[in-house]
Amino acid sequence: MRVVVDASVAVKWYLEEDHAAPARRLLDGTYELIVPDLFFAEIGNVLWKRWRRGELDDDIIAETLAALDRVPCETRSARPLLSGAMALATSLRRTVYDSLYLALAIDTGARLVTADLRFHASVAASPLAGHILWVEDL
Repeated sequence: MRVVVDASVAVKWYLEEDHAAPARRLLDGTYELIVPDLFFAEIGNVLWKRWRRGELDDDIIAETLAALDRVPCETRSARPLLSGAMALATSLRRTVYDSLYLALAIDTGARLVTADLRFHASVAASPLAGHILWVEDL
């Protein structure tokens, strides 16, 4: 199954958070993972915020980034998705960042897996509901 994975799910691969177990199922080799290139910056920003709050040290961050680098995923440029993402963002009233993941899912015929409850609820209540999947529903 081809899935677009957003950063809200991927951080759970390495950090103990709610929904970590189902998120880690995406790494079992049965899923074809697709991400937009901004995915890596978003993961980095999450790690930096946790570091700033004293929740992570430099070694954990280095290990996490190395592990992330080993995840087999297809990376797509966000640039050609921007126009579609902007239209999605304005119609759903969600960020362009979140909407880039959804635009990628639509573009590739995949489903977006998210652990962002508000974003999931917005899309699930729209005609685009078939393009999104809650992380627990894997």
